[in-house]
This record gives sequence, structure tokens and C-alpha cells, in this order.
Amino acid sequence: MPETANNIPEKKTHRTEEQKKKLLNRLSRIEGQVRGVSRMIENDAYCNDVLVQSAAIAAAVDAFNRELLRAHVRSCVVRDIRAGNDEVADELIATLERLMR
Repeated sequence: MPETANNIPEKKTHRTEEQKKKLLNRLSRIEGQVRGVSRMIENDAYCNDVLVQSAAIAAAVDAFNRELLRAHVRSCVVRDIRAGNDEVADELIATLERLMR
């Protein structure tokens, strides 16, 4: 496993081009939504309208996280458990706790 400058092993996930495209498209849409909200603030948009758009961004980020989590469990977690690395279960639990805050 490659190491970083601090000699800490660097974990990587190899995704197919289709997986990368799907995730990057989601992120591009989120970026567009955030830019739209920025313009709303610059143009003194009504607070409720901004809040509605902000909630849409939060939902889009949640959907991105669910997609990434689904892929992570099906690939990285399964691979590591099969290889005898049970520590990945603790990592997954900690990640889920962060996502559920």
C-alpha cells in the first residue's frame, strides 16, 4: 500500500469510469445548487426561498452520501472483511455515526 509523507498507509478506492461519472455528476449538480443559493443571497432573495433551496442541497448531499456508502459497503468493506481486516467494521460504524448526526 502506498504511503503518504507521514508514513501513514494511504487507502484508495478504485472506481469504474461509470461510478466516477455518476458521483462526479451528482457533485456538479450540488455545486450548481450552491452557486444558485449564493446568487440568491447576493440578490437579497426572500429567506424562505433560500431555505427551501438550502434544504434541497442538503437532500442532494444526503443522496450522494447514500450512493457512496452503498458502494463502499459493497466493495471496500466486503473486501477488507474477506481479507480478515475486521477493523473496517469499526471504521464503518464511526462513519455511520458521523453521517447520522
